[in-house]
Amino acid sequence: MAVKIRLKREGSKGRPHFRVVVADGRAPKEGKIIEALGTYDPLAEGDNCKIDLEKADEWISKGAQPSDTVRSLIKKARKAVAAE
Repeated sequence: MAVKIRLKREGSKGRPHFRVVVADGRAPKEGKIIEALGTYDPLAEGDNCKIDLEKADEWISKGAQPSDTVRSLIKKARKAVAAE
């Protein structure tokens, strides 16, 4: 089973809101998830991404593959934590 860390779209038309989730790679985009790691709101100003980095690192160490977008969000979250 290939486990992916990816975005799950929520929100209404024109107001996207995403959850960062761990899911089976074969599951549909809005399908069943294993664990939720955080949120991402692309329309919000400033700090628009909240990810539990400890859980993300744990899943990556177990072999989960983050999508390109999630990889960049994790990098952004790490910079925000380092700046604090």
